[in-house]
Amino acid sequence: MPVHYDITHTTVYRYAQPVRFGEHRVMFRPRDSHDLRVLATDLQVTPEATVRMIQDPYSNSIALVQPQSEASELRFVCTFRIEHAHTQNLELPLAPSAEQFPFSYTVDEYLDLEHYLRPLHDDPDGKLMQWARQFIRTDGPTGTREMLVQMNQHIRDHFSYAAREEEGTQSPLKTLELGSGSCRDFALLMMEAARRLGIATRFVSGYLYDQALDDAKADNGGGVVGAGSTHAWLQAYLPGAGWVPFDPTNNLLGGTQLIRVGVARDPRQAPPISGSWVGPPNAYLGMEVTVQVSRVDLNLNPAS
Repeated sequence: MPVHYDITHTTVYRYAQPVRFGEHRVMFRPRDSHDLRVLATDLQVTPEATVRMIQDPYSNSIALVQPQSEASELRFVCTFRIEHAHTQNLELPLAPSAEQFPFSYTVDEYLDLEHYLRPLHDDPDGKLMQWARQFIRTDGPTGTREMLVQMNQHIRDHFSYAAREEEGTQSPLKTLELGSGSCRDFALLMMEAARRLGIATRFVSGYLYDQALDDAKADNGGGVVGAGSTHAWLQAYLPGAGWVPFDPTNNLLGGTQLIRVGVARDPRQAPPISGSWVGPPNAYLGMEVTVQVSRVDLNLNPAS
């Protein structure tokens, strides 16, 4: 049975005095697919702005926003309603050739996946490779998906979540050194580890549904980590199953809680909002981001 969600993503930039704005790149529209359908979307910008919708090289929907006047506050309010049918992972059979690790992609697959197979961060002392290889069994065959499931759970169980307000993603080696990170850091760590084992991965940005935030009466053990803001996870390409999701922050493997917005080879290519402004260096006061994801019953609350 599909699940329906209403989502509101609000981002506010504040300045001590009116400033001029350059073009802003906004990635907010979920990616339509067989498991996720967008029923309605809206983008409101203050001050008034021109908006152009394009697709980037990964077929993500991008709004190019140009504010038309100076202001001391720049506000983006993205709203949409989606239908989520359930993203599969463990239910999907792998191609016989990929059931056990190591495996090889076909020539055509390799040509299409080359950029997702290439590590982006150096590992001069082999620490990341050593960390990744601990999930390869030594007492018998290693199941490909089982290896990734164990890696996903290990990050959730052995690393501490630490939200960061500053932009960017820390390197996998830094995450290993600290034993902590944000959802973007955990996604990148698992991406780079899997790539070093020969498995294609890509970064996913989006939203996370948490009933504990949606319903004050719910008691689900404290909810999931990353709800209430933008979230990040990864997908691994497994022959026979295609792109399958792994959320190491919460040890999620598909389902209906993860709501895709954008995919990319590298986290730097998928910021929710990026842009520029012109004014005194000390004018910038800060940014505030809120995300609300609410489950809706269309029989009781039909879409207008």
